[in-house]
Amino acid sequence: MPIKILIVDDQAIVRSGLRMIIESDPELVVVAEAEDGAQALVRVAEFSPHVVLMDLTMPGVDGVESTRQLVQLEDAPRVIVISSHSTDAEVIAALSAGACGFLLKDLRPEELFAAIRAAASGSSVFTPAVLRSLVGQAVQRTPIRVNAVNEKIAKLSESERRVLALIGLGKTNAQISTDLTISESSVKTYVSRGLSKLGLENRTQAAIVAYETGLSARIETELTRRQESRQE
Repeated sequence: MPIKILIVDDQAIVRSGLRMIIESDPELVVVAEAEDGAQALVRVAEFSPHVVLMDLTMPGVDGVESTRQLVQLEDAPRVIVISSHSTDAEVIAALSAGACGFLLKDLRPEELFAAIRAAASGSSVFTPAVLRSLVGQAVQRTPIRVNAVNEKIAKLSESERRVLALIGLGKTNAQISTDLTISESSVKTYVSRGLSKLGLENRTQAAIVAYETGLSARIETELTRRQESRQE
């Protein structure tokens, strides 16, 4: 069954562009559009989308308030904020309202497709720049004792550490599967085991650990070198 999507943005040209991109994937379908947060609530009731792509700055009911109301519905859709810019305050406000992710509009089509699928399956999704900002804020609020975390990291298998590192880069399960040349089911297993061993509740917390301990930086360097080697 196709993933049903609602696009919420006050600019018609943005909605049209997103619709054209999204519907180039046969597994995704845009069931409706809305030009503000109030209209989004009506469209959700009418079309029951699985995922809502929500702009933040709109007249009337803005994206944060609309998200807050949408996630309280009995059969609530997954809300991804998609914006042309982000500040720490905007990211935190959107996530506090209940958004499952925050994307910037300069992302590539395949990244948007992956994010929609990930959100529909229950995952959180962030572009790397937004994730780094979020991680930085979280680390400032709740300092992590690196030595204690490294002791827990040592209990992970090599595969679990590599998957954790890629979570820190904002990768979806599908992207991790490609990068490590393993199945998505294996990725899900490693994610679950890693979170359990580290005593973490979600991927955002895992990303904080990956950044704080330097795991993400190391695997990012590895992937860059691999890509450069292929191009030679």
